[in-house]
Formats: sequence, structure tokens, C-alpha cells
Amino acid sequence: MLRDEAEARSWLAALPEWDAAAAERLELLVQLLAEENQAQNLVSAASLDEVWRRHIADSAQLLTHVPRETGSPWLDLGTGAGFPGLVIAALRPEAEVLMVESRARRIDWLERARIAMGLQNAQVIGTRLEQVPTRPVRAISARAFAPLPRLLDLSARFSTADTIWLLPKGRSAAQGLSELCGWRHMFHVEQSLTDADAGVILGTLGGKLVGKGKRP
Repeated sequence: MLRDEAEARSWLAALPEWDAAAAERLELLVQLLAEENQAQNLVSAASLDEVWRRHIADSAQLLTHVPRETGSPWLDLGTGAGFPGLVIAALRPEAEVLMVESRARRIDWLERARIAMGLQNAQVIGTRLEQVPTRPVRAISARAFAPLPRLLDLSARFSTADTIWLLPKGRSAAQGLSELCGWRHMFHVEQSLTDADAGVILGTLGGKLVGKGKRP
């Protein structure tokens, strides 16, 4: 468990994705976030005091469940302030990262941050998820997008049998997964590295069940 900023930064520096370029990109992200947060409420002001643990490491922990050879694209739903999308793109510049966000001010922020960080591998898709053309992706993440059933209803069309789902769900992770019905899946909950009370739903999705367990 990462308890403070020093532990978070040490953990990040030990990642195989970490190098001088990644460090520079993320330092810039932290700086830009603090500046922009004065203009719009991207994250809570209190969380900026622990930005490396609460936002950077919290996003980067998802990489430990997605081997580099998994490939891309990586689809991040409701990216908002840039987590985890901007962090994933900064640490894996070889991967195509698609960040879906429908709020105009957040779209503008993501695009400005992406350009400033030199993330040519990242794309901001500024529309509602329902309007995004269907395409297969290798990973799907959503930090705070929608309740699990709604999230799956909206985004299952991007998933294949090999797509890895990474869904930080805080304290509701275990309960949300236990209450999920109507889907064939191989999901489980992993303990979050940044919050003792939080979990991350991980795994693959089969398809939607029809009737009494019949496959569609």
C-alpha cells in the first residue's frame, strides 16, 4: 500500500515504463493540473497535496495488469481530468490511447495537456460514448464513468474475448461485482495500491446473457 507522496514516487520510478522522458511528461502534467484546477474543478483541491499518490500512481497501477505485449488501442472512458488516460499515454508512448470525454471544458483541457506533454499517441474523442464508432480495443478503463451495469451496456461493443477491462470502483468494487448479473465475464477485484478501502475490477467480458443463462 502506498501511504504517501514519497512512496508513490518511489513506486512509479520502479515501473518498467519509467524513464527520464516519462518523468518529465508526468511532472508537466502535475504542474498543468495545478494551474488548470484554479480555472475549473478538475480534481478536489485537497487531492492536489497528494497528487502523485491520489492521481498519478492510482492511474499507473492499471499498467501492472496489462502487459506491453497486449498492444493497443487502449480506450479510456470519461477521462475527465486525464486519469488514467493521460498517465497511461505518458508511460506507454508506443500505445494508442483513446480518451472519451463529452464535457466541453474537459475536452479542451485534455487536448491542451496532450499537446503540451507531446503525447502524439493519444487522441481525445470529444463526444458521448454512444456516438463513438465501434472498433475492437485491447484494454478498456473507466475511473469514474458510470455504474457497472450501465458501463457494460454502453461499452461492451468495443470488447473482444481478449480485451482487458480495468475499472477502479473505490469502496463499491466488491459489492458492484457481486450484484452484476446478465453477463458472462471473468471479472475479479484487486486491492487498490493507493486506498486500503478501494478495489479495481479486472478481467475479460464474454457477452450478454439472454433469458435463463442462454447466450445471445
